[in-house]
Amino acid sequence: MESVVPPQITAELTQILSNLVLGDNEIRASAEKAVNERLAHTPELYLLALSQFAITADTEVMRSFSLVLLRRLLFRPAPTAPSQPHPPPGARLTLYDHLSHQTLGTLERLLLFSLSHETSSNVRRKSVDTITDLANQAMMRGRPWHALQAQTFSMTHAQGAEAGVDGAGQRESAYRIFAGCPNLVMDLQIDAVLGVFQRGLQDQESIEVRHAALLAAVAFLSAADSTQLAQSISLLSPMLDTLPPLANALSQPPLGSTNSTSSSDSSSPKTSNYHYLSTFLSTLTPLTSTHPILFAPHLQSLLSFLPALILPPVDCGPTPTVGRPFPTGGGSRQGAFIFPPPDSSSSSSSADEDGAPSSPIEEDEDKDERSTLRLSALEFMISLSEARPNMVRKVSGWTEIIVRACLEGMGEFDEEETSGLEAWLKEDPSVASSSSETDSAPSLYEQSLDRLACAMGGRAILPPAFQYIPSMMASYDWRVRHAGLMAIAAIGEGTGKVMLKELEKIVDLVAPMFSDSHPRVRYAACQCIGQLCTDLEEVIQKRFHQKLFSVLIPALEDPEPRVHAHAASALINFCEGVERDTLLPYLDPIVERLLKLLNPAGDPALVRRYVQEQAITTLAMVADASEVTFAKHYPMIMPLLLNVLRNADGPDYRKLRVKAMECAGLIAIAVGTDVFRPDAKTLVELLMHIQQSPPDPNDTQLGHYLIATWAKVCQAMGPEFEPYLPIVMPSLLATAGAKADLSLYHEEDLEQADEREGWETIVLDGQTYGVRTSIMDEKCQAFETLVIYCSTLGARFSPYLAQTLEVTLPCLRFYFHEGVRESCAMLIPMLLSCGKQSNTLTNQMVSTTFLQLINCISAEHDSTFLASLYKYFSESLRVFGGPDALSQQFHEGIIEATKRQLQSLADKRKARAARAASHPGDFDRDEMGLVEEMEDFALEDMGKMLAAFDPDHPLLVAVSGVRDLGFNTYDSDEDGEEEG
Repeated sequence: MESVVPPQITAELTQILSNLVLGDNEIRASAEKAVNERLAHTPELYLLALSQFAITADTEVMRSFSLVLLRRLLFRPAPTAPSQPHPPPGARLTLYDHLSHQTLGTLERLLLFSLSHETSSNVRRKSVDTITDLANQAMMRGRPWHALQAQTFSMTHAQGAEAGVDGAGQRESAYRIFAGCPNLVMDLQIDAVLGVFQRGLQDQESIEVRHAALLAAVAFLSAADSTQLAQSISLLSPMLDTLPPLANALSQPPLGSTNSTSSSDSSSPKTSNYHYLSTFLSTLTPLTSTHPILFAPHLQSLLSFLPALILPPVDCGPTPTVGRPFPTGGGSRQGAFIFPPPDSSSSSSSADEDGAPSSPIEEDEDKDERSTLRLSALEFMISLSEARPNMVRKVSGWTEIIVRACLEGMGEFDEEETSGLEAWLKEDPSVASSSSETDSAPSLYEQSLDRLACAMGGRAILPPAFQYIPSMMASYDWRVRHAGLMAIAAIGEGTGKVMLKELEKIVDLVAPMFSDSHPRVRYAACQCIGQLCTDLEEVIQKRFHQKLFSVLIPALEDPEPRVHAHAASALINFCEGVERDTLLPYLDPIVERLLKLLNPAGDPALVRRYVQEQAITTLAMVADASEVTFAKHYPMIMPLLLNVLRNADGPDYRKLRVKAMECAGLIAIAVGTDVFRPDAKTLVELLMHIQQSPPDPNDTQLGHYLIATWAKVCQAMGPEFEPYLPIVMPSLLATAGAKADLSLYHEEDLEQADEREGWETIVLDGQTYGVRTSIMDEKCQAFETLVIYCSTLGARFSPYLAQTLEVTLPCLRFYFHEGVRESCAMLIPMLLSCGKQSNTLTNQMVSTTFLQLINCISAEHDSTFLASLYKYFSESLRVFGGPDALSQQFHEGIIEATKRQLQSLADKRKARAARAASHPGDFDRDEMGLVEEMEDFALEDMGKMLAAFDPDHPLLVAVSGVRDLGFNTYDSDEDGEEEG
């Protein structure tokens, strides 16, 4: 192909790109600067040179790099030359937008040449990615790429080898382009499109082509409108027909994988049908969420082959003996519910087809592929169940097979009995590395069971689950017993309403497991009870507190630290839903054992810090639940906590110190001012010392806990806290007044935006921003603390009234954090009350406050916060004796704002009703019902405010009229989701 740029440009670009891929940071930075300079001055020339280099470069690496770089550069904001003024962020166009029609045409021609002539499949995929990006962006700008459409359709018919590219490779690339840019086919006749897709799905030569066609078909159906979707229902049959041949040939060589790659890729590892079937299922899974109804006619046929994929192969392995109850070797563990094991003559061997033994690496790879396939098939079924529970509920056996598969998978721990247990017992569960367990296969099966229970409800899940769980609890294998307990914990949330009827049997089933011989089973028993106390809060505590305490309290003395720490953690869940009178009879033995964990006798070197941290946390919760009755234990506990605060220095003790701060504050509140008073000064001095110490940049929790503990001390001391306000208020007001740390994202940054740790994305005025969440959370906590100070101290808070109002009023419009706005709205009537009681409130403060409230009410779009604004506006009025205290100007202002909100809410509800009538299939009544429930709260608070002005206010009729425009879907039976 003839060159489109001068040779010297090509030579210069070659050198720049070579420097970009070097590991030397200085050379690479210089190359990046050179790229930006040339793009600022002559973007067209260098973009064309880059696209030409993607064709002519000698190595695959450089051709791939050229295509990736071209894709990144085209749609980033165009760099400006030093002499040019910098435009505002929102006005910056991309490099693509600066290119002439002639350059765009040449660029497209070069990329199409690369697509049809590239011999390496790896480079060709980069070409596909760049082309689909270019096509999508061009269509968004009203520039269709007809040549791409024509060439892609032509490539779907490619046979043999053309220009050094085999036909299968060209067909695969064509379907991948359709997958990446479904708009290419959206304006064509449906029959022609379906014919092309069906031909690719049935390609006999290459499995890669079939997979690419499947990607394209899923993208097309996902992007289709309701009319196109109705005309394309027949496409799902050939899509699903790609699965059974793979499922029936798992142990055979890949079906139709010849000649799909070039010789340059011959060294790539072989790919099995296990991998391909996993990939095909994962490709189909998103469609189960977007258009689940498409699968309705195929559920029975799916059920004919999916169970074999999600259930483990039965392989009994060596026979257990008394001396060796958990023998290893022989392949997969037997099914969780099969004992004694069946005849193992049909079990798989560890030899290949020629009888030669497989290597350990090959066995591990095979095992991983089988595991991935099981989880992929399970994810397909779970996603479909979540999207349309009523649809799959009608298919006999569907739910039952998923439940069994999850229970089987939860018991498949891949570890040696002795070494695995020792590692688990030594592990510190509080460190981040131990969270890797959540990514293990048993944990993934557990999460799947949880999701299924939440989707299907108790009537569908509990019968098949408890067909197996009781026998699992009696299994000889600790892993199966562990799985049974974790299963009960997993399904509690989704099946709670139905589980309540059988709760006594469940508690009787779980309680004996606290005495199990295996520590991981005892740990699971703690987890199970703790989770049930959260999911069935108050009910389980009220009905079965005696049985639960009889197992939880002794578990605090379990010989294994991980177990007794988890028992203490489960007690927290219990105390969160317990009545004070229920807890009191058990208070002494609980505190006695927790104190032993916090301050154990014996060798200090053997003390586990995470156990002490958990003991302190649980003591705090127990104190909070038992309130003043905790006073008898105060003399033993508070000195220990103060001692921790004195001595817990250094990075290893960060968590212990903040937990001690939190516990001391909660205990102080629980026992009251009189009991706490003798230690109040000591605790305050320790907090002051910690606050004034040089900051540790790696201690990200200290600031949060300091603010929270000061607030608790204020609540405990009441008016006696007033002298300490000068210590806490300056930093608190500074935190409350902090500006949002914003980062404007351009379009090419959005893919990385969601992955940026510690940041969230929001959209304001059409622009996407990143917001640093830590600053926002601290700001919210600061306002919540101001609420505590002001409500506790009343008139004594008045020295800080003006400063607090100055910070609070603007933050009613702080759209970056809902919690900040809520706290500010709640704080306003308290500040007004403080000022009135102390005679420090000026007319300027009052008028400014009501003006800001009325303006916010008038302009607010969030119905949830609108309800809060009306509520706290009414409370602010009551501070001054009611509506009569409001000047005529503000009286008229709030009525006008209310009329505006009523009109806005009425328009929204009418528009929803019209949309529901015209597009019933695209309308989610449950979601809209939730939206309107929030609006009803706003209407309710609006009505209360109007009634305070006049019980017969004419706008009250309008409030009722707007409420009647809603769907009122939330008046139905709570358990309705489990019907059908």
